[in-house]
Amino acid sequence: MSDPATTEDRALDLFVHALKMCHGYDFSDYARASLKRRAEQLAADLGEPGIGHLIPRLIYEPSLLGDVIARLSVPVSDMFRDPEVFAVLRERVLPVLASYPRVNIWQAGCAQGEEVYSTAILAEEAGLLPRSRFYATDINDQALARASEGIFAARRVDGFATNYDRAGGRHDFADYYRSRYDLIRMRRTLRERVVFAHHNLVTDGVFAETHLIMCRNVLIYFSQALKERVLRLFADSLVRGGYLVLGTRETLQFSALAPYFEVVSEPHRIYRLKRERSIHRV
Repeated sequence: MSDPATTEDRALDLFVHALKMCHGYDFSDYARASLKRRAEQLAADLGEPGIGHLIPRLIYEPSLLGDVIARLSVPVSDMFRDPEVFAVLRERVLPVLASYPRVNIWQAGCAQGEEVYSTAILAEEAGLLPRSRFYATDINDQALARASEGIFAARRVDGFATNYDRAGGRHDFADYYRSRYDLIRMRRTLRERVVFAHHNLVTDGVFAETHLIMCRNVLIYFSQALKERVLRLFADSLVRGGYLVLGTRETLQFSALAPYFEVVSEPHRIYRLKRERSIHRV
């Protein structure tokens, strides 16, 4: 009798292969345990008894792809999540970015837009918004569509406002949105500074020269090899002296790219690309 765990592991391999061959999405280097849990939950949500039963549906139901990617990716965040990180950005990073005539900021893995709007608010309070362009990217097209609308449930506002205040907010958080019924919508002056676009960190390359990259709580789902690939992509995308912000459970400490960055704040996972070294020699 075969081991059910082994059978599901084989089914996961075939599922990942089918997803890549049929649709071009490569999840083969994602952290295995996390990916398996999400694939199992996806199968259950779709009424299937196991991961292997998803494969023919991937092949013969292309309209299912959006739901599959939405379930396998993790579109969860919060406005000013980990507010102390945003406080350090306000105090130590944005004053440096103010020296540039134009500023490009990349929010990689933007989920439903909470963090890119948070960073845009920081930029406005630093006087940088009119000369800043934000690129918010994700592989989850459903999340991107919601992010571009800038609409959130009004019940989340109290948490947003608390985080904003803890991050050193200089105004009333209510200044940055309009409310109607049980929803809020971020102010147009914030939304119009953001370009939302599909981008796959696994397969896609550099698309812009950036001064700040925010990629928080995304690398925790990747294998070490994929983390190195993505960190190289970020290094290639940054101007010399540009900043990289990772999630609080992520670090450059053990990466081959670490020598090419200086630490701005290790507790807050904020790093700066060194000016004097060529990243292409890694």
